[in-house]
Amino acid sequence: MNDSHDSDNIPESGSPEERRSALFAHMVMQQSSMAMMLMGKAAHPETGKVVCDLEAARFFIDQLEMLEFKTKGNLNQEEAALLKQSLMSLRMAYVESADSPPAPPESREQESAAGEATTGAGPNDPAKTPSISPGAEESRKKFTKKY
Repeated sequence: MNDSHDSDNIPESGSPEERRSALFAHMVMQQSSMAMMLMGKAAHPETGKVVCDLEAARFFIDQLEMLEFKTKGNLNQEEAALLKQSLMSLRMAYVESADSPPAPPESREQESAAGEATTGAGPNDPAKTPSISPGAEESRKKFTKKY
């Protein structure tokens, strides 16, 4: 995670304002990447495994929200747009992950193998499909998280 090429996009020459702007963009992208990885939307760069830790992902989103609040009025148009777009994407991904957290690949394979071995039923067996009456489904309320 500590690659030397991370600083390649930050200009060594140029005005201090350009350098600060590049560092800001780099930090926003780094925080966004960490949040996406922790939501299971990207594989861990070193291990290649998909991690799903919504609490840790929420921490990175909260940090970006704090940054947006504390820098309001002090960012140029490109910086503000980058931060706003990153937060919007992260919030949508968070809601998707919270609504349907992915099961680890090993457990999905083990569950399907164990289920088929014990019952002899295939994945489309009606006996395995839970039945929900239409009235019960309508009475269920969907949870939505607002930011």
